[in-house]
Amino acid sequence: MSSSPQPATSSEGHHGDTTPPSLEAHPSDPFATVNSNHLRQYYDDHDQDARRETFVSDTPTEALYDQHSTYDPYAPHDNDSDEFKRYATSAESLNALRTGHTASPTMYSEYTLNPATVDAYPAWSAERHIPLSKEEIEDIFLDLTQKFGFQRDSMRNMFDFVMQQLDSRASRMSPNQALLTLHADYIGGQHANYRKWYFAAQLDLDDAVGQVQNPGLNRLKSQKQKGGPGAAKVAGRSRPPREKALSTALERWRQAMHAMSQYDRLRQIALYLLCWGEGAQVRFCPEALCFIFKCADDYYRSPECQNRVDPIPEGMYLRSVIRPLYRFIRDQGYEVVDGKFVRRERDHEDIVGYDDVNQLFWYPEGIARIVLQDKTRLVDIAPAQRFMRFDRIDWNRAFFKTYYEKRSFGHLLVNFNRIWIIHIAMYFFYTAYNSPAIYAIGGHNVAAVQWSVVALGGGVATLIMIFATLAEFSYIPTTWNNTSHLTRRLLFLLVILAITTGPTFYIVISASSGNRSNTNLIIGMVQFFISVAVTVLFAIVPSGRMFGDRVAGKNRKYLASQTFTASYPSLPLPNRLTSIVLWFLVFGCKLVESFFYLTRAFARPVAVMVGMKIQGCQDPLFGNAICRNQVAFTLAIMFVMDLVLFFLDTFLWYVIWNTVFSIGRSFVMGLSIWTPWMDIYQRLPKRVYAKLLATGEMEGKYKPKVLVSQIWNAIIISMYREHLLSIDHVQRLLYHQVDLPNGRRSLRAPPFFTALEGGKLDSGAGATTTREFFPPGSEAERRISFFAQSLTTDIPASIPVDAMPTFTVLTPHYSEKILLSLREIIREEDKNTRVTLLEYLKQLHPVEWENFVKDTKILAEETAMFNAAGNGTNPFGAADEKAASHSKADDLPFYFIGFKSAAPEFTLRTRIWSSLRAQTLYRTVSGMMNYSKAIKLLYRVENPDVVQHFGANPDKLERELERMARRKFKFVVSMQRYSKFNKEEQENVEFLLRAYPDLQIAYLDEEPPRREGGEPRIFSALIDGHSEFEAETGKRRPKFRVELPGNPILGDGKSDNQNHAIIFYRGEYLQLIDANQDNYLEECLKIRNMLAEFEELQVSETSPYARWDAKEFKKQSPVAIVGAREYIFSENIGILGDLAAGKEQTFGTLSARSMAYVGGKLHYGHPDFLNALYMTTRGGVSKAQKGLHLNEDIYAGMNAFGRGGRIKHTEYFQCGKGRDLGFGTILNFTTKIGTGMGEQMLSREYYYLGTQLPIDRFLTFYYGHPGFHINNMLIILSVQVFVVTMIFLGTLKSSITICRYTDSGQFIAGQAGCYNLVNLFSWIERCILSIFLVFIIAFLPLFLQELVERGTWRAIFRFAKQFGSLSPFFEIFSTQIYTHSILSNLTFGGARYIATGRGFATTRIPFSTLLSRFAGPSIYLGMRTLVMLLYVTLSFWTPYLIYFWISIVALCIAPFLFNPHQFVFSDFIVDYREFLRWMSRGNSRSHNNSWIGYCRLSRTMITGYKKKKLGHPSEKLSGDVPRANWRAVLWTEVVFPICLAIIFVIAYMFVKSFRVDGKFPPSPLVRIAVISLGPIALNAIILLVLFLVSLFLGPMLESVFPRFGSVIATIAHFLGTLGMVAFFEFFWFLELWNVSHAVLGLIAIIFIQRAVHKILISVFLSREFKHDETNRAWWTGRWYGRGLGSHTMSQPAREFVVKIIELSLWSGDFIIGHILLLLLTPPVLIPYFDRFHATILFWLRPSKQIRAPLYSMKQRRQRRWIIVKYGTLYLLFIAIIVVLVALPVVFRTTLHLECSICQSL
Repeated sequence: MSSSPQPATSSEGHHGDTTPPSLEAHPSDPFATVNSNHLRQYYDDHDQDARRETFVSDTPTEALYDQHSTYDPYAPHDNDSDEFKRYATSAESLNALRTGHTASPTMYSEYTLNPATVDAYPAWSAERHIPLSKEEIEDIFLDLTQKFGFQRDSMRNMFDFVMQQLDSRASRMSPNQALLTLHADYIGGQHANYRKWYFAAQLDLDDAVGQVQNPGLNRLKSQKQKGGPGAAKVAGRSRPPREKALSTALERWRQAMHAMSQYDRLRQIALYLLCWGEGAQVRFCPEALCFIFKCADDYYRSPECQNRVDPIPEGMYLRSVIRPLYRFIRDQGYEVVDGKFVRRERDHEDIVGYDDVNQLFWYPEGIARIVLQDKTRLVDIAPAQRFMRFDRIDWNRAFFKTYYEKRSFGHLLVNFNRIWIIHIAMYFFYTAYNSPAIYAIGGHNVAAVQWSVVALGGGVATLIMIFATLAEFSYIPTTWNNTSHLTRRLLFLLVILAITTGPTFYIVISASSGNRSNTNLIIGMVQFFISVAVTVLFAIVPSGRMFGDRVAGKNRKYLASQTFTASYPSLPLPNRLTSIVLWFLVFGCKLVESFFYLTRAFARPVAVMVGMKIQGCQDPLFGNAICRNQVAFTLAIMFVMDLVLFFLDTFLWYVIWNTVFSIGRSFVMGLSIWTPWMDIYQRLPKRVYAKLLATGEMEGKYKPKVLVSQIWNAIIISMYREHLLSIDHVQRLLYHQVDLPNGRRSLRAPPFFTALEGGKLDSGAGATTTREFFPPGSEAERRISFFAQSLTTDIPASIPVDAMPTFTVLTPHYSEKILLSLREIIREEDKNTRVTLLEYLKQLHPVEWENFVKDTKILAEETAMFNAAGNGTNPFGAADEKAASHSKADDLPFYFIGFKSAAPEFTLRTRIWSSLRAQTLYRTVSGMMNYSKAIKLLYRVENPDVVQHFGANPDKLERELERMARRKFKFVVSMQRYSKFNKEEQENVEFLLRAYPDLQIAYLDEEPPRREGGEPRIFSALIDGHSEFEAETGKRRPKFRVELPGNPILGDGKSDNQNHAIIFYRGEYLQLIDANQDNYLEECLKIRNMLAEFEELQVSETSPYARWDAKEFKKQSPVAIVGAREYIFSENIGILGDLAAGKEQTFGTLSARSMAYVGGKLHYGHPDFLNALYMTTRGGVSKAQKGLHLNEDIYAGMNAFGRGGRIKHTEYFQCGKGRDLGFGTILNFTTKIGTGMGEQMLSREYYYLGTQLPIDRFLTFYYGHPGFHINNMLIILSVQVFVVTMIFLGTLKSSITICRYTDSGQFIAGQAGCYNLVNLFSWIERCILSIFLVFIIAFLPLFLQELVERGTWRAIFRFAKQFGSLSPFFEIFSTQIYTHSILSNLTFGGARYIATGRGFATTRIPFSTLLSRFAGPSIYLGMRTLVMLLYVTLSFWTPYLIYFWISIVALCIAPFLFNPHQFVFSDFIVDYREFLRWMSRGNSRSHNNSWIGYCRLSRTMITGYKKKKLGHPSEKLSGDVPRANWRAVLWTEVVFPICLAIIFVIAYMFVKSFRVDGKFPPSPLVRIAVISLGPIALNAIILLVLFLVSLFLGPMLESVFPRFGSVIATIAHFLGTLGMVAFFEFFWFLELWNVSHAVLGLIAIIFIQRAVHKILISVFLSREFKHDETNRAWWTGRWYGRGLGSHTMSQPAREFVVKIIELSLWSGDFIIGHILLLLLTPPVLIPYFDRFHATILFWLRPSKQIRAPLYSMKQRRQRRWIIVKYGTLYLLFIAIIVVLVALPVVFRTTLHLECSICQSL
């Protein structure tokens, strides 16, 4: 053997002097002075060979591969430990497998692999001097199970868990050290959560706890004080300085831990894990779990437990400890109604959630609240007896809310107060300085006044702080000791407010009395500088650290909240500097640019407008008040507009600088395409050798080329198997063996590496490979080029396979597709789909399909030959022409559907081919199973000795490799519904298990209740492909089956699903994967490098408890999460797929890269790797409170971050990920993200981060997460505020003369009485430009990312494609969807997990469906704004407005633009028919898809539902929405609409206050009131009359004439719409056909009616019934027998109000629908437009496109008739609209009627 490096010296000298003698060098300790030289003496080469042969011969195969030993470490249970002694361990060992590793300070283990003893835990075997044997560990578990009543299966599961942990660690360090570090991580080390909690909850001070300590360890007693027990009393008493007490306590803790025996350590770990393994929902409350463990541990060490003889019955722990807690948590959200669990109608502020339960255990005061049923406090009982009293605890009296997640916008104020201060205060400083005209005294500027007024900015900052503090009071329970610092802060702030604002009053009063002394000036200047200081202080210091520091304060009162919410991991210096520089640049640029571009430019319009009064206008009611103030009013709106732009600017600069930094980082890391080709590909083999292989030992023995060739060929062949490469390409890419002339053989490198040496290939990008290696634009090329590029970056070194840690991939699965069925592939989804899935996939992946077909044909021929050979016919007989042509025709079926015979093995191939290209679980599983292949490959390549050893027996070799892969990698899919799967799903799962026997499936198993009326029992069960079938049930027998306290799915599902399966993970790390991801072999080869990112592979051999000096203690915080890149494999599927992929690229890669560097990355789910031990001891991998934790993954990230875990991001590893592809599903996803963000704003995590992070990290957090969404809200707001501003300017422009100037700026003479508003218009252009820039800049990051990663042309081309496909329309629309979902969530709640569709979007969605889905979020807003924009355009036109027209039209028609085949004429008309039917359905019998249903559903957010249920089928149609609270409703539904209505009425009244033909018009207010309230009154009259008609006639006629209700409804709706139109025409006539006045009036009318409806709904309506009986009762007149019971008398009155509102809304929707259809008509009339539309939507060439559907003759006739009938109807409606609008415009001079009423209106 080659000489091995000697790192052993570092571990020879023993750790510090504190080591107790028992740990001194053991005579047989392999890490003591036994040198590796002397191990080597036994082995010469020949000797080794001889020995190898004997091994192979003596061992029969069965013993090698005994099923029990590898799979189930527990055999049948009767013989507790005999089972394990079956194998005698052989004394000799095959030391050829020694692995050393040059770069590491430790010596990798020399444990041996002896094939005669295949053990489940090879690193934990007797010859390695293990501290405890497997049998002893098993005894510990059995003992604990008997003492505490744990479940048997849970014990077996946890035993396997511990053994795998120890095996994983012991494979890279000595077993002794493995046990020590494990104990340190779980229980006692610096980073152990249990230790942190022990000190945070001050248990070391609790006297009662201090008395009983580890038996035999004689720990120093806590300083005993006189007086009764109880932590709360002690905490207040005088004692030595707290710091000192804490450090001595820490030292005592360390000594106790150090002196513990290994047996005790293992017992503690076992006890903790047994508590955790059955903890169910309590696992989400890590500190509650710590408390349970503490009590259990104290009890175990008491004599009473040690002397107990009879075991406690199994399941006792679950029943007495976990179930009471589980029930408490469950009953917070659910109640039992008629024997079923129903969600309570409570919002988060009334639910004591997981976090509140958990926080009770943070403080001694909280623990002291726990009382038993007989009212004794738990603290007053001796610690050893506490555990046995757990079943008597009354948990309802203990828990309370520790933070109120109230729905309100106050959270934005509290959490992000620094953002508001920076922006609003700076804006005030700037604007006050730039508009001196406002505070000029007597027309002069007084210096002192200017200083003082500008200084008020400090007052503004203080006011924001005061409001934030007041809001904070309402989110924190006042009972707790944390409101003391709030009160203190409030007093301080009031004093500061007086200092910053007081002097202004004095100075202004004295200046206006003519006093111009210097004193005033000095006071003003001092006030200004104080203000600046105050603003800077408030902007930088986190509010949690102000006046009473909760983050770094020394007071132990704050220790818990510091430990669990503010232990942010510190950044290394260069990163911290980068972070600070980044924000200096962002705000530097922003403040300079905003000063000159926004506020300086605003100075001129302000100066002109301040004193302006409009002359000569009069209103009958208000006199000239409106005219005097109109300009001031306009100015106020303009100030608001400017402020919004001031906010938007910051985000713009953030995007620019963040992108620059990120791109800079990618160049530093070497991840860019501009690295020359030579560099990337030619050095690839060397890099594979150096970076992916752990080649410390093998230097010189094997040629690197040989090793690399194996890896490279494996990658290429795997791509060939996935049909990405054809056989010709493969030949050019493989390493080949060639014969040399001298008779030796050598390896020839593929031309791919050598051919490219000549020169650069294409100009520009280096990575464009030539056609000879890859099919054009293929997936293979992308994968190889990413692989090659990623290896240019810095990658941690690999360690040998047998030393690598074990890890688990965990995938939650609910009802995602497992494998596509044949039906789904070759049959169309429904009548609106025009293509089968297979056809579509073939068009998307033509090359791969062709390769697949070639393969299949070969296979078919082989099968045929095989069969033919049996029949004795000649397979090559068909030589003549005829047969040849015949065979071509024969191949058609292959090209068409991929198989010719319907034999399952052939159809299955097609199904698999399709499933691997859709988003299925099969794709995920087969992708992730590449880990197993990669581990086998690496093990084989790096240990050629193993290959030689098994040379004669390939099967044994394969088993050996399997064993290694199974030991290092596990894959668990958590299928919560598995036991309820239908037959097809079960077959698919079976197929998965057969294909991948190592796949483990965790599922929920139900058993009927033991006694009548009890709850069913639910189990977590685990099966894999090796579990045998049970004869009686036909199902697989689970390996483990652990009972749960009740139904685990209490939240939104996903996190509960992960939590129930988490007990089955094994090893040290977890990778969280979704059921729509993929992975590739070449990425899986990097797994060891990925796991090395956790920085735990190089372990020093010193005990973690040896010495805790300051230096060690301050060592880097542990890595909790390592993020990886995602590649969106749906990116080339049309424009929407590409946009979704682009979003992911910018967020998941570009911003993650820079954010991880400056410490702002959180966890976004997948495909991140987690430090499993770190996360599971801190509350699991996600949070699970229903609604609140909708985006469950992010909370895990915030939790880890707040508790001190680092979060890294790697660039060299990527997984595939599918995204939603249809317009609707993408927006569902957007809505889910938006509502989830709304919930995050309420959460306590945001509160902690927002009020405790230092400023630069706070800004990184804010702009990376909530800032993006708040920016979206501000963009939409800016558009609306802008349109309102323009309306007011329009009223000014259309009513008064504005001074005109020549081009050179000379005033044109002869304009008496004109108003000087020219400067305004330049300001408006700037505004439009700003809004436009903010929007365009959103595309910049993606463009630069493409530029760097794929080259110039690719980037330009992708952008051209996106803009050509109208992506800006989509962006604008999705911005509005984000905004709407956040706003509605913050007001009403109702966040729920929307299952996002993962299919391909080829189905055309009907117009009515799209209208009902998007009317509320966007179309109504768009339509209102369109009318406003129309007025602006009429009153003053500027070409800049085109941009606004585009954006607003996008809000209205985007859903239809991105609907496949929207513009086919026949479908358009059929759609119109469907729309009319949808509008009118559901009145005589209930219908699940009707306008009335949609209307009721949108109303219930405000009214809520009645509790009572009748069991009508129509009850299912309504969702489960809690009623919004009155505060929220008051603001958004009452105050806000009224304000808007008032604003537009003022604008209208102003326009109508000028003389027409010499006299003032009649009162505009009266006119507006009549026209806007008239239709509502008319509706009321119509409804009353029809109500009486139906009440008297209905019951008689309904039996004869079943459509009676519909007829009455139709009459009402027709009259209502007619009335609405008639009122508008009448109004226009009153306006003397003046278009712009009519439009302005229309705006006012719309807003007044909207306000009236909203007030009626929110103030006058009681709760809604869940069914729709009342609606049908109203129209049919039959009120009896509807099940209304006592409500029969009150309901008609309520329904009357409802119907008034519904009639107006119906008429509105009817008109809006027609306007939308009118907008969509022009493209329909263009021939071949559908072809063009499909091209931009799907990115398929017209030739490849989807055929028109085939209809039968009958269907054709039907459709033709529908088109004729409804086409005519549509034309008629359009004609009516045109007539009503066009006639008055054309004939406006001649159409005049005389009427006396009209004169007075």
